[in-house]
Amino acid sequence: MVASFLEMASTPRKVITAEVWKKLEPLVRKAKHSAAGAPPQQSDRDFIEAVLWIARTGSPWRDLPEQMGNWNHVYVRFRTWEQRGVWKRLWQSLQEEAFADARLLFIDSTCVRAHQHAAGAPKKTAATKLWDALAAD
Repeated sequence: MVASFLEMASTPRKVITAEVWKKLEPLVRKAKHSAAGAPPQQSDRDFIEAVLWIARTGSPWRDLPEQMGNWNHVYVRFRTWEQRGVWKRLWQSLQEEAFADARLLFIDSTCVRAHQHAAGAPKKTAATKLWDALAAD
């Protein structure tokens, strides 16, 4: 019992349900255009789960849990999809009917952080040193 609990606790939470994958799978196949090359070791569903885990946690690629696949294989496949435009085509197809609200699912103000200097405030020009203050008089 304890071993099964520890196993469950170390397994990353998945976000793509069977129902969602049923709608998403044809869009992924269409976005990939071709199945040229050797088949990947990891299914498209597991690969996308791994990418979503990275995006959700903000962790470096090397911290990807082993249960989600080899971090380097996932990273190389992610970059390949980026270079071939698969992500762009997939996102465009998600904007259509099947996932009309997809753009609302991923980004909200709680997960996008900006540095305080990114707010566009003017730089402080007040004298910070004694001789600057004296020179102003």
